[in-house]
Amino acid sequence: MSDKVTVLVAGSWGTALACVLADNGFRVSLWTRSDEQASEINEHHTNRKYLPEAMLPANITATSSLAEAMQDTQAVIIVAPSKAMREVCRQLKPYYHEDMLCVHATKGFETESLKRMSTVISEELGAKESNIVVLSGPSHAEEVVKRMPTTVVVASRNERAAAAAQTLFMNEEYFRVYTNLDMIGVELAGALKNIIALGAGMSDGLGYGDNAKAALLTRGIAEMVRVGSEMGANPLTFAGLAGIGDLMVTGTSRHSRNWRAGYMLGQGKSLDEVMNSMNMVVEGIRTTQAAHDMSRKYDVQMPIAEQLYRVLFEKSDPREAVEALMGRDPKNEMESMKLEIWQQWHS
Repeated sequence: MSDKVTVLVAGSWGTALACVLADNGFRVSLWTRSDEQASEINEHHTNRKYLPEAMLPANITATSSLAEAMQDTQAVIIVAPSKAMREVCRQLKPYYHEDMLCVHATKGFETESLKRMSTVISEELGAKESNIVVLSGPSHAEEVVKRMPTTVVVASRNERAAAAAQTLFMNEEYFRVYTNLDMIGVELAGALKNIIALGAGMSDGLGYGDNAKAALLTRGIAEMVRVGSEMGANPLTFAGLAGIGDLMVTGTSRHSRNWRAGYMLGQGKSLDEVMNSMNMVVEGIRTTQAAHDMSRKYDVQMPIAEQLYRVLFEKSDPREAVEALMGRDPKNEMESMKLEIWQQWHS
């Protein structure tokens, strides 16, 4: 078997995962659309646009040729932004075959169709969705490239595929990997927590303190569980690395693009100003739009996502959004959880 693994594309997270694979002894081909970026990675072993302080291992080579990147590779790791996933997979299709391990690490939805990334990949590659693996969990690229201890989860309906991805990424020094068969739950948790992280940043930008943020993060989990259960996810997944774990790091860290975007919104900046100031994709913004539509499709209450949608797309004032959340009718904390979900959670 080839010792080569291909990573698409060379953003911050794709580059960080390429470093893990390189540290694990693989020859890593990192695909980028930019000839200039490929030259920088090959000549200087840096990717200054996305990870300015990182030095990349010598066994990472970059190329702008997808044919070259995919030649003689045993696995493809897709880390394209959600809005670009379908187009990237269309370009990938001529070089993909079913014997190749396919892992994606993108946390978002296709906003037009509300489809998960594994579904989009399956449609474009002609691959069985059950053979695709998703990698998710609390993992800032900036810390991974510094070899700081990180733990993630890989999920697939195919237990052998999940185990293969675990073996590929597992690093005893700093990168621990768990498996999970609940691919739907892991994908939903990874995407939906970005909305709550936006809200956490907005709360901090408004100066509302730790009490407000803790409540928002906790009630955000309840929203994630509600919609997840309607879509076939295991509620317990949201208590794991892809759910609470990723929400904690994304909703509290200044490394988080979603937190930073929310913080700027809380300080009074417009969405256009926020987007123009960010160097990278903020998945939570697109995901908020998707969640707004999903709450109606599945008839699920998502008050936090709803208020964030109004701030982002209807130009509501962030303070008015908080007031709307605080002024909702009195509730029982367990009322919003379906009985069967709560029984499963505590069984």
